[in-house]
Amino acid sequence: MKYGIIGSCFLSVVLVGAFATAARAGECDKQTYLTFSAPVSVPGVRLPAGTYLFSHLDCSSNSNLLRITSPNGSRLYATLLVIPERRPTATDEPTVVFGETRDGSPRAIKAWFYPGARVGDKLLYRKGYPQTPPPSGSIPAGN
Repeated sequence: MKYGIIGSCFLSVVLVGAFATAARAGECDKQTYLTFSAPVSVPGVRLPAGTYLFSHLDCSSNSNLLRITSPNGSRLYATLLVIPERRPTATDEPTVVFGETRDGSPRAIKAWFYPGARVGDKLLYRKGYPQTPPPSGSIPAGN
């Protein structure tokens, strides 16, 4: 009986630890699904309209590699170098900031922000592309 109670307590602690790790995984790597109703571009890649999984490659606080894959992670579209981009206030939704592009070109993703974060990822393009976004260039990702 005594060993049964101890074993049950130990199993409970192990299970709680396992679920706590899994719950933090999305925040740690900033795993976010973004859906675009029209084609968009990131450095070196044009993404057709659709849903994509944006995530960091590792969970360090200064992760500077962004991975863009299919929603189930089976197809890799891009692995990009990013730098921190700050904004004055956080939002509850993921936010994408677009840069200006030439007419007829897909909108270029300049930066994106994880829900609740004031610091996001600025994508690094070659000099002069994309240009500075207009004031209305920031929209919630779901719109």
